[in-house]
Amino acid sequence: MNIKEFITLALKEDLGEGDHTSIACIPKDAIGKAHLIVKQDGILAGIDLAKRIFNELDPSLEFHTKINDGIPIKTGDVAFIIEGNTQSILSAERLVLNCMQRMSGIATYTNEITRLIEGTNTKILDTRKTTPCFRMMEKWAVKIGGGENHRIGLFDMIMIKDNHIDFKGGIKPAITAVNNYLQEKNKDLKICIEARTISDVKEILDSGKVDRIMLDNFAPELLTKAVSIIGTQYETEATGGITKHNIAQFAKCGVDYISMGALTHSAGSIDLSLKAID
Repeated sequence: MNIKEFITLALKEDLGEGDHTSIACIPKDAIGKAHLIVKQDGILAGIDLAKRIFNELDPSLEFHTKINDGIPIKTGDVAFIIEGNTQSILSAERLVLNCMQRMSGIATYTNEITRLIEGTNTKILDTRKTTPCFRMMEKWAVKIGGGENHRIGLFDMIMIKDNHIDFKGGIKPAITAVNNYLQEKNKDLKICIEARTISDVKEILDSGKVDRIMLDNFAPELLTKAVSIIGTQYETEATGGITKHNIAQFAKCGVDYISMGALTHSAGSIDLSLKAID
């Protein structure tokens, strides 16, 4: 789902046949102004999306950005001012707040995580552990916070995980099947394969024909060993059991990437409020 499709469906979900409260209380030609007030410190995300939501609902609305995406915010800051038809402002208010609060929470948490591994060559990746139909916005927020995006969905990267390996009957048969499929379909997709043990790592290296080895639930000492064995032959990714409390230790193992579902599924929301002004 692209951003325009999301906005269209989200507005339809919220508005239904119309914002009856605003229609009842506010004259249809009334003009007003409101600003977005920050009520919690963090990293701002969703400004560009908010502008698109307001413009999609009512192109005549005037949106004035005061703070850009990715900028640190503190309580009392004003992120944007919106002015124009009052009914339109009120009708878009909740969708804008829902998106910006969630995205800012993700950007804030991602920024916190990336700062914990400064000085290493490891990059932070998100995962597919996202909110259905809101994935593009959550991954957008990860980027704003300083992280990197993993695959968008099941379609833009081959990821051979434990169940694929077990259902197929082993590492080598799975790698062979994937490479044959890509050749038959004339597709150019990177191949990532999961390793659960050092023996898996060695079998993958013996098989070849992949781009990245994902080291799942490897303790730091074992991860260091696996990274050393792999060397520069393939990209390395650590995942599983990694939190903000131990991520620095994992990054010091020399792994290229660390993927964390928590960036999206466990980040909170930043408190923001849209208030009318004179």
